[in-house]
Amino acid sequence: MPEPVIELTGICRDFPADPPVRALDNVTLRVDPGDYMAIIGPSGSGKSTLLNVLGLLDRPSSGSFRLDGIETTTLRDGARTRLRGARIGFVFQSFHLLPHRTVTENVMLAEVYGRHPRRGRLARAKQALEQVGMGHRTGFQPGRLSGGERQRVAIARALMARPSLLLCDEPTGNLDSRNTEAVLDLFDGLRSQGLTILVITHEDEVSARAKRRVRIGDGVLTEQE
Repeated sequence: MPEPVIELTGICRDFPADPPVRALDNVTLRVDPGDYMAIIGPSGSGKSTLLNVLGLLDRPSSGSFRLDGIETTTLRDGARTRLRGARIGFVFQSFHLLPHRTVTENVMLAEVYGRHPRRGRLARAKQALEQVGMGHRTGFQPGRLSGGERQRVAIARALMARPSLLLCDEPTGNLDSRNTEAVLDLFDGLRSQGLTILVITHEDEVSARAKRRVRIGDGVLTEQE
């Protein structure tokens, strides 16, 4: 069996209160290379907390989280930051593109804070844009793009580090139905190339395209048929 990309075992996340609030309750989850999983649930179910734990943005209160075989809960902050930058690509509902930078420059910014060599950065950005079907918009600024095109640029930026996991938080929340379909088609294509994709969403149309569906409620995960 290949090493799982994500392996959560007994993950809990408690927040101080009187009494303490348990946002994640004994979460166990395995995501293998090439999986395409949707995590669904209503507001307040624990989706955001789980996203922050999976993205190494927050530490669980207890349990084990192995990312590509690396136990993350014992890492120092600097090591967690480096691991996150090397292994996880993030896609958010808001595109977070700089308005006065070109498409290519926005994608290149993904490497500014990492340990990536400057040599070849432009070529890597153009390759990522070609991968998401945006090679014809390299010199445009974000304001000249549709919402779907801006999200494709954001996905290209997430792919720059060649991550093992694409972690998406409501990636179609700001898109109309046509652009939503285009982004979901892109996810299908990336998954067929072997990328592991995890989408957190409340939209049935989005979760229906995933190969696995997991529901979260009151911090508890349940896999759906």
